[in-house]
Amino acid sequence: MEGAWEIAFVFFQVWLSIVVGLIMLPAMFGVSLGFTDIYIKVLVKTLEWATLRIQRGQKEQAALPSQSANGIIEKDDGSMQEEIGELRRSHPKNLAGGDFTLCDAFYFCKKGIENIVEDQVTQRFTSEELASWNLLTRTNNNFCYISLRLTIIWGLGVFIRYCILLPLSVKNWLSDLVHITCYRICARGLSATIRYHNKENRPKKGGICVANHTSPIDIVILANDGCYAMVGQVHGGLMGVLQRSIVRSCPHVWFERSEMKDRHAVAKRLKDHIADKTKLPILIFPEGTCINNTSVMMFKKGSFEIGGTIYPVAIKYDPQFGDAFWNSAKYNMVSYLLRMMTSWAIVCNVWYLPPMTRQDGEDAVQFANRVKSAIAHQGGLVDLSWDGGLKREKVKESLKEEQQKMYSSMIIGSDFNEASVGPA
Repeated sequence: MEGAWEIAFVFFQVWLSIVVGLIMLPAMFGVSLGFTDIYIKVLVKTLEWATLRIQRGQKEQAALPSQSANGIIEKDDGSMQEEIGELRRSHPKNLAGGDFTLCDAFYFCKKGIENIVEDQVTQRFTSEELASWNLLTRTNNNFCYISLRLTIIWGLGVFIRYCILLPLSVKNWLSDLVHITCYRICARGLSATIRYHNKENRPKKGGICVANHTSPIDIVILANDGCYAMVGQVHGGLMGVLQRSIVRSCPHVWFERSEMKDRHAVAKRLKDHIADKTKLPILIFPEGTCINNTSVMMFKKGSFEIGGTIYPVAIKYDPQFGDAFWNSAKYNMVSYLLRMMTSWAIVCNVWYLPPMTRQDGEDAVQFANRVKSAIAHQGGLVDLSWDGGLKREKVKESLKEEQQKMYSSMIIGSDFNEASVGPA
């Protein structure tokens, strides 16, 4: 029995030496030893081999259903005028006038069925589907037994993720270190490989940093390269414990739920913060909810009404190594963090865009859309005008009326033009 305890103590000493020597000390001085890059390269080769082995095994088994990269169905990208005009031209009588015709209803029926099958909002709140298996639990298909070698590799992966990567991720006892060191340790605990681009555009003190939002670990990704003052609502549970812990090392701006409804009080506190050029830049996610990193949805205008310099940041995760998207309707915070700690790695690119300010004659909504478009373009994301809050609320009547007015103007406008060219 004593021999077993001695062996366990030796293993603990080795593990502690690895944590201190390869994680803690490099994180304190911002030095990378290159082990993460080597780990990612080996992992890529392993996943490529596993994919080829699965494809070879599929030839001997029934074909598995595959999903198009563009979604379940193919949609036309034409405008309402173009598609309705095409319907009228295909009619035997070649209806090209502006009057209402019954065939116009087919356009609205088609669009309605397309959105029932696959709309642009709902699919942004489910995990992005992968073309191949990444040896994690989540896959596109429930793969059955393929080969003994693949099963051994999968079992070895389970051992690595739960017995090596997970213990290395538990570093709560390092919370007394400085702000940025803690975030670097958290990034290494998540096996994060982060590539920062255009560092000369990093947010400066007295500014506002805005970024697309995929996960709570977006904060870790950005704070790994600099310190930020965060803005958000006071939470309870584990999130509340984390908020109270990090506010001791940095003056963050937390609001009570009652204060969040008072826009003037929120704006005043934010203006007071950015007015002090010695304070850290504020980090804000204007979407207001987590998106699955395939798109950028509507930015709330509040962040762009308080003035100051906006520093846009685009974040793009590589889903091959792990799904960084937090589906809050499916996973609580503890379950989500466990999934992140047991993923292969968190690989992402961060682009710092040039600072932007509000132009003359530009309102807050236009400014927000301009910043959103720049982030979407840089990150290779789809630029959507939909409000992310639609996953919890009904579509606003104003959006319905906008489509109705568009169709009405097409009909009435055509009649008006025909009347205007008639005899005087």
